[in-house]
This record gives sequence, structure tokens and C-alpha cells, in this order.
Amino acid sequence: MVYELRIYHMNSGKMENICNRFKDHTLRLFEKHGIKVSDFWIDAKGNETIYYVCEFESEEKRISLWDSFRNDPEWMKAREESEKDGAIVSSVDSYVMTDASFFTKTK
Repeated sequence: MVYELRIYHMNSGKMENICNRFKDHTLRLFEKHGIKVSDFWIDAKGNETIYYVCEFESEEKRISLWDSFRNDPEWMKAREESEKDGAIVSSVDSYVMTDASFFTKTK
């Protein structure tokens, strides 16, 4: 299993815009394309930052699913419409990870 931690840093005043875009479009389109989001967070200190983790079967599958999502006309339209008053995201950090063999998850 491959995990990807994605951190989105918003342009000032755009936090509501990104939350609405995820709620109204992005999460549904992720599901359509087979991108599994295992957890999602909003910065607890009030920074205009969101964090989420996706799970993929392999690195090759990760690349393929992101390509499929990014080229979806519905995504392109939703992104364009949500950014009609300016870009929402200033930058995205992405970290691809695998399980650490020495760590066991507890409930």
C-alpha cells in the first residue's frame, strides 16, 4: 500500500472556497476515479491549510488515478468555476509514503 499526504496552503481568505469545492465536487470525483481518502483535517490553529491522506495499491496506480482525475472534464469545470474570482490554492505539498515495518496500528 502507498499513502500520499497532501497539504494545501490557501491564498488569503480562500479557506471556505476550498472546503466548498471539496464538499461539492472533489470528494465525489475522487470516489469516481478510485482515489480513496482515508482521513482529512483542517488546521487546528486557524492557518488556511488542509491536510488529507489518500491510499493507493501502488505508486503506478497512484499516478494513473491522479492523471485520470486531473483530466476529467467535470473536475476541470468545477476548478475553473471555483476560481473565477482568483486562485484558491497557493501551493500543495505532497509526500508519498509506505508503512513502517516496525509499527503496528492500535485501535
